[in-house]
Amino acid sequence: MAIRMPRHSNRSPIAALVSPLPRLDMTPPVTKMCFDMPGPLLLRRVGYSLGKTLVIGGAGFIGCNAAKRFMDKGDDVAVLDNLSRKGTRENLEWLKKQGPVEAVVGDIRKYDEIKDFFRKHDDANTVLHMAAQVAVTTSVANPREDFEINALGTFNVLEAMREHVPDAMLVFASTNKVYGGMENVGVCLRSNRYEYENLAKGVSESMPLDFHSPYGCSKGCADQYVRDYTRIYGLKATALRQSCIYGYRQFGIEDQGWVAWFTIAAALEHPVVIYGDGKQVRDVLFIDDLLDAFELAAEDPEKHSGQIYNIGGGPNNTMSLLELIDFLEDLTGRRPEYSFDDWRPGDQKVFVADIGHAGELMGWSPKVSPKEGVSKLYEWVGKNKQMFIDLEIC
Repeated sequence: MAIRMPRHSNRSPIAALVSPLPRLDMTPPVTKMCFDMPGPLLLRRVGYSLGKTLVIGGAGFIGCNAAKRFMDKGDDVAVLDNLSRKGTRENLEWLKKQGPVEAVVGDIRKYDEIKDFFRKHDDANTVLHMAAQVAVTTSVANPREDFEINALGTFNVLEAMREHVPDAMLVFASTNKVYGGMENVGVCLRSNRYEYENLAKGVSESMPLDFHSPYGCSKGCADQYVRDYTRIYGLKATALRQSCIYGYRQFGIEDQGWVAWFTIAAALEHPVVIYGDGKQVRDVLFIDDLLDAFELAAEDPEKHSGQIYNIGGGPNNTMSLLELIDFLEDLTGRRPEYSFDDWRPGDQKVFVADIGHAGELMGWSPKVSPKEGVSKLYEWVGKNKQMFIDLEIC
């Protein structure tokens, strides 16, 4: 059985293991392991883990990357996913090759399944809740399913945590859609792209909530439930209101994940449809930068519990749809084929997050520029073209 100590203990894990034994008997092998192995591998070899992390939605794009990050830092990791989305089975198989991980097929809409998962892992100290229905268009077509996954599913996670892991820290993947259309915020057209007239730093967490679309309502409901459970029940939790996230293992489609979708389509020479005029702007964030925020939030529950953070590229990492088309042309040497169609419900002309709060309290900021990130994503897609063809992504 693995030995687990409090994450913030001042005692050295090696000292905890060797202190009952004679110094001369233990020093040579431990010293050798220290030089020959990276830290997390050494700790696992001697039966020690830094903690246990549960990833809800752990076979999705963000979830599988997060699971690997926390595995790499030395945690035991267990993931739960219903494997309903294209690419999740492939992501899970990839994740299993990265190291020891327990994978459970389960649905957050079914409380008994969630409760059993948490009961089995009642020694967890971190929970990453990434499971969601993620497309506005899907929410409009099927609002009941959207509500049951995003609102009821999150409520089930909170209740199961309250019952079985009340001391764990929850990091919840919220969304910038909780701010709605922001019709009262001035927007202008400058240099062929939409920009805020007066919000130079972007939208801060003080912006009033105004849920648009069933997706905005369901995620907004979940966002506020997470926040209130810290106040009413003392649960440790933070909600990260994410902007456009993109990166490896993302199987973006037309309805969601536009940076990945455009990049995949460019690699496979598939036409795309631009809804609106293509001048709409988003702040974009590469997956590695998001995972840095997850780690920082999980490492100091007392500091970050109850906080709401905007997590996005911020004003220094923005891109319009047409600017991404231009960059993909520069990257590939051919201009992606595209056409235009009507605006979609709830689509903002511009959203840029003010990420100053996360910078001040977390010490977090993005490191990967949009051009660097898209180049990395394009390279990964190029190496895995057959997988996208087999999944009929394009």
